[in-house]
Amino acid sequence: MPNVLKADGSLEPFNEQKVRNSIKRAGVSPELEDHVLTQIKTKIYDNIPTYDIYGMILDSLSHSNEPFSKARYSLKQSIMLLGPTGYPFEDFVADVLTAHGYTTHVRQLLKGKCVTHEVDVVAQEGNKHIMIEAKFHNNSGTRSEVQVALYVKARFDDVKDKYQLDEGWLVTNTKATTDATMYADCVGMKVISWNFPEGNSLRDLIEQKNLHPITMLTSLSSHQKAHLLANHVIMCKDIVARPQLLDTLGLSQEERKQTLSELNYICHNTSTHQE
Repeated sequence: MPNVLKADGSLEPFNEQKVRNSIKRAGVSPELEDHVLTQIKTKIYDNIPTYDIYGMILDSLSHSNEPFSKARYSLKQSIMLLGPTGYPFEDFVADVLTAHGYTTHVRQLLKGKCVTHEVDVVAQEGNKHIMIEAKFHNNSGTRSEVQVALYVKARFDDVKDKYQLDEGWLVTNTKATTDATMYADCVGMKVISWNFPEGNSLRDLIEQKNLHPITMLTSLSSHQKAHLLANHVIMCKDIVARPQLLDTLGLSQEERKQTLSELNYICHNTSTHQE
């Protein structure tokens, strides 16, 4: 059994079911799922990096009769394209929480007992008030260390009494280290990372409400997507609801039609599979 080289430098045996589950997340037909997996298995080699497997899957999907599935498959990488600053990710986290029933405000200046803090997201659900640090990484191998959790707890302690905050959260688009999650659990702080906690991870929260960033779109250029992000257009669903948001991009009629077709596929072709 060949090994796979993960983004953090560790090795693990190639897991056919794990690859199949990741393909399912693109919402493709079972026939295409089988076809892509068969192609991957013929090209696998020992110590293959995960990004090579990812590239093979993208290539296979892009040459299939369901080419827009390539966009849905690239969810994690698309979130990393929200950079280079963390501001669009903060907006994205706020939008995700809003879709789950929270009231949110981004980049709030809160004056603590000691210093003033710019808090990435302040959220409210019922009578519960939450301070959120949205930690953005543009490399899947980068993890939020325990120092980040310590930093969030210190900021929370400085502002919680004045603003009657109930919880402090760390939300990240990659993973948190074991020490970071252990510390957070010990002090009563919540960590939401890409695949933690099970059932309520960032990925779960996104997929439960079919929320996808515009950086998934393959029919728009990087410049066009950056323009939308700069104007706080973060979610594909926002453009589906208001197609006029595309008016500033100078798209031809055919380009606009292509983009709207891709948006419709991303927002309505929902996979119910969960890893």
